[in-house]
Parts: sequence; structure tokens; C-alpha cells
Amino acid sequence: MASLNVGNLGEYLREQRRNAQLSLRQLADAAGVSNPYLSQIERGLRKPSAEVLQQVAKALRISAETLYVRAGILDAERDRDDVETRAVILADPSLNERQKQVLLQIYESFRKENGFRGGAEDGHGTTDQGAGDGGRTAGAGDAAAGSDTETGPRRTAG
Repeated sequence: MASLNVGNLGEYLREQRRNAQLSLRQLADAAGVSNPYLSQIERGLRKPSAEVLQQVAKALRISAETLYVRAGILDAERDRDDVETRAVILADPSLNERQKQVLLQIYESFRKENGFRGGAEDGHGTTDQGAGDGGRTAGAGDAAAGSDTETGPRRTAG
């Protein structure tokens, strides 16, 4: 069987699986895929669907976005910084799940404020859980809108 251009994905998955101290069979069971299929993915012989990648990412507790980029599903150049930042946050063992989600919310808020598009749609993106303020984060226009609602005299240039 000819190798597809997904070797980078397979090598990365194998590395993540070994870091998680899981056997191929254990990861396959946890992700709900067959052992031979996962083996073929790791060897670069199969290109998995986004759905399968999401299941594997969940089992490995890593960002599915990172796997999407490595599999060529997401545009690597455009999304790499965002994906890598999210992956690092999600992989940090010193943070609990709530802290990771709050940190991702803050990160997404700053990205929106600076004019970048929204984040993940794979379940590893920002959520409204546990932000302490009802899940609301500052949007792009919040700072500017606040200056229009201030009371008191307005200063004008000139």
C-alpha cells in the first residue's frame, strides 16, 4: 500500500500516544477505532476523517485542531499560531480543565479584539463554562463602546 502524505500526522500521533504511555490497542479502544486502522494511520497509510481525528485527540487529551493541521484539514499557515497556542494551553498538566477553558476564553477575547477570526469548532475551543462572569469575555468593540457611554463632558480635538 502506497504511503499517503500523512506521515507527519502518523509520527505525531505515535509520539503523543507514547507520551501518554498508551499502547496502540489502548488508544484505539479509548478513541473507538479499530487497532489495525489506528496502526495504519500511524504508519501514514490511511488519512483519517476529521471525526476520527477528534476522537483520537479526545482520547489523547490534545487539541484536535493540531491533528487537523497535520492531516491537512486546516490551513497550516493561516491557523498554525492559533492552533499551537491552544494545543500548548490544553496540554499543560499544571492547569485543570476549568483553568484551561478560562485561559482559552481570554486568549480568544484578545484575538477578537485584535481583529483575528474566531477559534475552534471541535469542542476544544472556548466555552462559557466557569469564567466567573457568566462566561462573557470582552469583544472587539467593547472598549470603544465604553467611551461613548461615559458620563461627563466630552473633549474634542482642536
